[in-house]
Parts: sequence; structure tokens; C-alpha cells
Amino acid sequence: MKYAIRIPGNESLERTVERSKHQATQSESEVDAMTPADSSTLIPLPVDRPIWDRFFSVSPLVIIGSKESDGRYNVAPKHMAMPLGWENRYCFVCSPRHTTYHNIRRHGVFTVSYPRPTDVLLASLAAAPRCEDQSKPSLLVLPTFPAREVDGVLVKGSYLFLECTLDTVFDGFGPNSLITGKIIAAAAEEDALRSEDLDDSDQIFTAPLLAYLSPGRFAEIRQTWAFPFPKGFSR
Repeated sequence: MKYAIRIPGNESLERTVERSKHQATQSESEVDAMTPADSSTLIPLPVDRPIWDRFFSVSPLVIIGSKESDGRYNVAPKHMAMPLGWENRYCFVCSPRHTTYHNIRRHGVFTVSYPRPTDVLLASLAAAPRCEDQSKPSLLVLPTFPAREVDGVLVKGSYLFLECTLDTVFDGFGPNSLITGKIIAAAAEEDALRSEDLDDSDQIFTAPLLAYLSPGRFAEIRQTWAFPFPKGFSR
């Protein structure tokens, strides 16, 4: 049986790959039912406690902006954050224990800034703890500028900026909640935008992306390859 796949890279060249009928028709049950020899090297992870610190995983790193009850602005880094579907909606995980959660519930808006790898210290400053009077002195040295459409601030030096109105807050995920919003304004630095005149891999190499490797590490994404989607694939 033949399958057409794209060669990694941004070239449009395609090649046909021969695969055996057995590989092409292998059922999900055959894949899921590992033999003892296959599973013997796996280490079980107890699920009576969170598993996420036992291995590394890749996430974005963004800075969420919100407005305090006293009129000051707050920013906080988040890595459990992503687009919500293919429309202009956004979501991130927060907690009722955090000021960000209550700020957004109160004012109904938030901002999202995507820092560059060279500005990872900005995210670190945004994560600094509060003082006894609940002030956050580290924010005084964090460069920001006003959002256009919502009452909030965005972090200078970032490459992508989103302004959102609150949609729904979903509580009940243990101590955490999912905050969802609608993007009503967005802007990006020119070198962060895809262009027909520039190969995608070259564009990312020139303007690398910041990734958070949970727990506790970060990376600069510069070298990339096109994903080998099967011919005819559509989202």
C-alpha cells in the first residue's frame, strides 16, 4: 500500500513510501496491546499523586496581564496556556489562590504577551513573590505598555500580544481552574509573522521561539522541520 508524505523541510517535494499491508492495516488493539517484551522496560508511574514532575514536557511560556483591585496592573507567567480551538479564543490554567484569577473575574479582561528567548528574565521577574503588603516590587522594573482595546498592559520585548475579554471560568480541576477568553485585539512584531517571501524554517531560525520545559527549564527553538503530514490531510 502506498502513502505520500512530505519530506521534512518546507520544500513542496513529495515522495511515495511503500509500506507493508500488515503495517497499514494494523488495528488499534494490536498497537495498544503491548507484549510483555515491549512493556518490560516501562516504569509505572503512580497516579495517586501528580505525575508531571517525573519527566519533561514542552509548553509555551506566556505572561498574563490583569488589573488589581486597587488599580495597579499585575503580570504573571503561565505555561499551561494555549489557543482554544481554531477560532480567536484563548485559555490558560490558573488557581483561585492566585491574584490573577480574581483580577480577571473582577474586571473581565486579560492580556497575553509571548516573550522571546532573550527576554526569559522578564517572565522570571513576573513570577517574583509578593511582599507582606501584597505589593510586587519586581513589576516596577518590568517594561510594559498599555493595551489598545482592554484595560491592561503588555510586556515590552515580546513578539506576540493578545488582548482578551473573559468568556468562562471553569472551576473544579482540583485546586486549579481553566480561564477562557475571546481575543478582541492582537498584534505581532514583523519578524514574528510568517511571510510568503521567507521559508518557515529560516523565519524561525532568525526569530527563535521560547519554550518552557516543565519542570523548571526553558529552551530556545531555532532549528525546525516541516511536519510530515499525509497527502490530503486537513484539520
